[in-house]
Amino acid sequence: MTDSVDNLVVRLAEQLVANGWKMAAAESCTGGWISKVCTDVPGSSAWFERAFITYSNEAKNQMLGVDEKLLLEFGAVSREVAEAMAEGAAANAPVQVSVAVTGVAGPDGGSDEKPVGTVWFAWSVDQKIVSECCRFDGDREAVRRQTVEHALERLFSLVKDQ
Repeated sequence: MTDSVDNLVVRLAEQLVANGWKMAAAESCTGGWISKVCTDVPGSSAWFERAFITYSNEAKNQMLGVDEKLLLEFGAVSREVAEAMAEGAAANAPVQVSVAVTGVAGPDGGSDEKPVGTVWFAWSVDQKIVSECCRFDGDREAVRRQTVEHALERLFSLVKDQ
């Protein structure tokens, strides 16, 4: 990825280990990219437990327990679904921390309400949920790259504040 992301992951790893915590990722639009950069770090098994790649609504429901009603009412790219993904990852893994991302990476799939580049994030840290929506510019690769970076930056900030 980039040196800054590699350094960020190392700092995140050090903080998780210092807290005695492990993490899980629930990824949709990033397709496992968060998990990849985490497991690129040697020794990541000490703090990275598992990932859920839940690209489809069916996978979000089956693997993470995201209620079909949430998916129908709010859509996959929503605060409600991102939070349910983070909660589901934390509930389905022996972890204290999870990160979830769901968004429209493009080039298609956007709407007036949720244009390409819209990404919902949710983080579960010690059973507290924080969520946020961002809008990123660029092509599919750029949106996904920015999503990975933001997800990990915010996770690090939340974990170090504990």
